[in-house]
Amino acid sequence: MPTPLNQAALAYLAEHKLPCAQLQALTALAPAVWTGQTAWQAVLAQQAITDPRHVRLVTEGVLLGTVVEQGVAPDLAIVSDDAGQFDVLTHVLCWIHAERVLAKLLGFNDLQRQALASARSELWAIYDALKAYKEAPEALTAAAIEARFDTLCATRTGYASLDQALKRMRRNREELLRVLQRPELPLHNNLSESDIRDYVKKRKISGSTRSASGRRCRDTFASLKKTCRKNQLSFWQYLQDRVFGWHRIAPLAQWIFEATPTGANVPVHGP
Repeated sequence: MPTPLNQAALAYLAEHKLPCAQLQALTALAPAVWTGQTAWQAVLAQQAITDPRHVRLVTEGVLLGTVVEQGVAPDLAIVSDDAGQFDVLTHVLCWIHAERVLAKLLGFNDLQRQALASARSELWAIYDALKAYKEAPEALTAAAIEARFDTLCATRTGYASLDQALKRMRRNREELLRVLQRPELPLHNNLSESDIRDYVKKRKISGSTRSASGRRCRDTFASLKKTCRKNQLSFWQYLQDRVFGWHRIAPLAQWIFEATPTGANVPVHGP
C-alpha cells in the first residue's frame, strides 16, 4: 500500500512534538508517496531518523496519512478514555472515565470528604448541562458551561489529590468540551466498553490466545457478532448463510452503510 506524507501526517507529527529539524526536513519532502517497506526504510535512513521513538512516531504519522488518503475524514471524532493510542484526528474524552478519577479518591477527614462530594456533584451537574445543550445548542449556554467548567477546575480545596485531579481536567478542557462545537458527539464511550465486554469475560476465564492467528480469529468473530447484533441480525443465521454459501444476507458493510445517514461523520469509540 502507498505510504503518503501529506498534511494529515505532518499535523500528527507536529502535535506529537517530533523534533523540529526532522519535522522541517519531512515538511520539505511533502507531499510525497512511497510504496513498500524497503522504500519507507530508505526514507527514514536518508533523514537520519533512527531513534526508536521517532521512527514509531513518523510511521504512525504516515499511517494516519494513509487512512485519510483512503477517505477517512480528518475531523472524524475518536472518543476515548484518554489512552494515548486514541489521540488521533479529532480526540474527544469520555466524561464517565474523567469522573472515575474523582470516584477513586478517598477523603481522610470531613473537610476532604466534603470537598470531594462537592466537586463530584458539580461535575455531574455540568455533565447534565452538556446533555441538555446537545438537545438545544445555543451560544450563551455554551459560554455558561465553559465558565462553570473553568470555575470547577480552578477550585483549590487544600486536598492535594483532588486539586491535582481538577488540574488534569483543566488540561483536558478542549477534549472534554468538544461537544460544545459538535453537539452530535457522545459524552461517553460506553458503547465501546460494551463491545469489548465479551472479550474481557473470555480473557478472565480462559486467558489470552496462544498465537497471532488465534487472536485474529477471536477478534474477527467478536466483531462479526457485535455488528450483527447492532443491525438486528441473527449471528447464527449469518454464519450459516456464509458457511453454506447461501448469500441470502447482504454483506455487513452494506447494512452499516444503509443504517448511516448520508454524509454523517460517525464518531469512533475507543475503550
